[in-house]
Amino acid sequence: MSGAGNKRLARALATLGAGALFGFGLSVSGMIRPEVVLSFLHFQDFGLMLVMGGAVVVVLLSYQLAPRLLRRPLLDDHFHAHPSVWNRDTAVGAALFGLGWGLCGVCPGPAIAGLGAGNFSLLWALAGIALGALVQGLSAKPR
Repeated sequence: MSGAGNKRLARALATLGAGALFGFGLSVSGMIRPEVVLSFLHFQDFGLMLVMGGAVVVVLLSYQLAPRLLRRPLLDDHFHAHPSVWNRDTAVGAALFGLGWGLCGVCPGPAIAGLGAGNFSLLWALAGIALGALVQGLSAKPR
């Protein structure tokens, strides 16, 4: 296998491992159960605040410290900037996402992880997410 092939395999395995760790964390935290998420959103259970706060801290530290401690990422040639642009479409999308999350207690990552745990009723939520993504894609203005 060539050097490029080895790098692709390493990236694929790292992605698979990160996804499995993410899904496991969502499962252990209870985020794959819509009733747990809804009790958090109804201010009845604040356990998920610790989960989300912990995730924010890990990401913040990673984005701030990794470029300072490493000359380059382990599986890439350089660190990439992740610019964020706020506009009307972003605000509307965020509001719709929040509304859907508040109504059914499901967002995409936990829904997929929940399927892995055998909660197939989450297919309805994933169908709605896919439909929303399709509508957005069809109505998006070309850049």
